[in-house]
Parts: sequence; structure tokens; C-alpha cells
Amino acid sequence: MKMESAACARIEEAIAQFAIEGKLTEQRPYGNGHINDTFLLVYEMPQGGTRQYILQRMNHDIFKNPHELMENIVHVTGYLRKSIIEQGGDPDRETLNVIKTRNGENYYRDGSGNYWRVFLFIERTVCLEKVESAKDFYDSAVAFGNFQRMLADYPAKDLHETIPNFHHTPSRFQAFCKAVDEDKLGRAALVQEEIAFAKAREQDTHALTDLLANGQLPLRVTHNDTKLNNILFDADSRKALCIIDLDTVMPGLSHYDFGDSIRFGASTGEEDEKDLSKITVDLDLYEAFTKGYLEGCGGRLTDKEIEMLPMGAKLMTYECGIRFLADYLEGDIYFKVHREGHNLDRARTQFKLVADMEAKWDEMRAIVEKYKNHA
Repeated sequence: MKMESAACARIEEAIAQFAIEGKLTEQRPYGNGHINDTFLLVYEMPQGGTRQYILQRMNHDIFKNPHELMENIVHVTGYLRKSIIEQGGDPDRETLNVIKTRNGENYYRDGSGNYWRVFLFIERTVCLEKVESAKDFYDSAVAFGNFQRMLADYPAKDLHETIPNFHHTPSRFQAFCKAVDEDKLGRAALVQEEIAFAKAREQDTHALTDLLANGQLPLRVTHNDTKLNNILFDADSRKALCIIDLDTVMPGLSHYDFGDSIRFGASTGEEDEKDLSKITVDLDLYEAFTKGYLEGCGGRLTDKEIEMLPMGAKLMTYECGIRFLADYLEGDIYFKVHREGHNLDRARTQFKLVADMEAKWDEMRAIVEKYKNHA
């Protein structure tokens, strides 16, 4: 794949700024991420062999303050590194490692205003795009729970909000209502049923934030994008190894991470499935994740946090649904679409999942209660 000369020049400029040992022998685009531009760098080491690194151009249109974002990542990974060493693990494989610039900075800003960073590449790993088995989902849950456990004593309030109100459901609801009221493209008349579904659940939007405000839920360090493809699995053992994509690490609630995983991984259909009869919550997968997450958390969640886990699943699904619907009403300006009504289809799948969770509410709560002692 050939890159334009100007782009190549910027990449080469950025590479030269980082304190990487050895001789660069290969650089190429890497992965299929939609936010940052990612490249794999291969270096020949003086003592023989090669070492690989990930170079990324950060998307500062989405992340408005790259300095604060990188400060979060460096502080959190540094804290994790100490915990992993204390537990006898391998800190070069079990957490991300930021490579500093030659000036000792966490990132480099080039002459065109682009922000670059480098991570040590974690070799002999695989990344899963979807849940292939209950064991994979269970292993991912243990990994995200372990992430929560190791950071349980980290002062979450000291982290920056990389995207303000990212999982603040009342704020998301207000933005949705604004999109309905403005109705810029005259689409609201076509989706009255979906709008009514969303508005009927307004009271739920405050369920978690009110408990945080009155001190019944603790502020945590949260990942906020706990999809399966944000975990690296060891290629040999197939065990979950390292949590990646830490751009949205910030203060939040444990329910955000639990809930987003259930929304993404326990659904029986694709996020944009048109046939809603295919969309339900797989309670076997829900149980596998609940068991693994509580085991991974290792007793660091409070009783109230555990009690509210089903609400986390419901609210993260609902929140995603109103974001998709708001984007549809505003002309598909945030989420990438590939067909007419794509965001509307996505909103409908999320609302179908919410409705199915409500129908299975007692069962979801019973599953959490069953594994409460694993926490």
C-alpha cells in the first residue's frame, strides 16, 4: 500500500523523534481501527533479532486534549506495571508500554499539528472481533475484572475526562431530546415509536449517576470501551493477556465497563441487524461474563455496585441506542454509516436488547446474586 509522499514525510519525521533502539527495517499500516492512524514499525536490534512497535497518529478531532489523554495512559499503565511486577507477571506483555520521545515526552506534535505516540508491540497475541465461545467471553470478563481490581486503589478523581460526559446517561438523554426537538432533516415523524420508547425510560437515565452523586457508588478508573477486540489474547494459551485501547480511560463507574461488554458480547445478533427477531440477550453468555467479571474483580466491588450490574447492562445499551437515534435525526454526522437508515437500524437493535433485558430482568438479577460471593 503506497502512502502519499507528504504523509510519508510526516511519519518519518515522527519516527525520528522517539527513543527507539536499533535500525528501522519496515513500516506499514496496521490494524483496522477507525479512530487513529496506526502503523507497525520493525527494528533490527544491535544484539540480533527484531523488535516491533506501534506508531499512532492520534485523532485530535475526537480527543481534543491529547496531552491529558496521554497523561492518563502513562499514569494508569505505570500503576499497572508495578502491580503486574508485584504479582510476578510480565509487564512488557500484560499492559501497554509507552515509548518516550528523545526529549522524554509522552508524545510528539509535528509541524502540521498532528500528535504521534509509540507503544511497544506485544508479540504472539491475537485479537478477537466477536465472541466465538462462552469461554472467550468468560476470559474477557476476567481480564476486564482484573483491570478493575488492579486499579481499585488508584485515585480515579485524578484522571482527566478525555471525552466529557462520555457515559453520563442523563447528558446523553438531553442531547437526544435536543436532536428530536430540532429535527433538522424532518426524520422525527418517521421514528415516533422509537422516540416514545426512549422517552418512556427517562427515569432510568439517572439510576447510576444519582447513586454516584450521593456516595452510594464509588468513582472508579474505567476503560469505557470494553469490546472483546480491546483485549489481546496470548496466541499459544488463548488466555486474555492485555487490555488495550486506553484512550477512553477516565473516571467512571464499574457498570460502564460491565454494561458495554454485555451490550456488545451477549447479543445474539449484529449491532446493525435489520431482522429484530434475531436480537435477544443470551443469558448463557451474560452468566459467563458475570461470573468472570466478578472473579476478576476479586472482592473489590461493593455490594451496591454488584446489585446494580444489571442496570449497567441496560443503561449502556439504552444509551448507545439513543446516541444512534440522535445521530440518525441529525443526519448521520458522528457514526459512520454504510447504507440508508444504518443508524436507525443500530438504534432499533439496542432498543430490542433493552426490551429483552426488561423481560429477563429477574433472571439477570438472579445470575448476579448467584455469583456475588465470587466478587
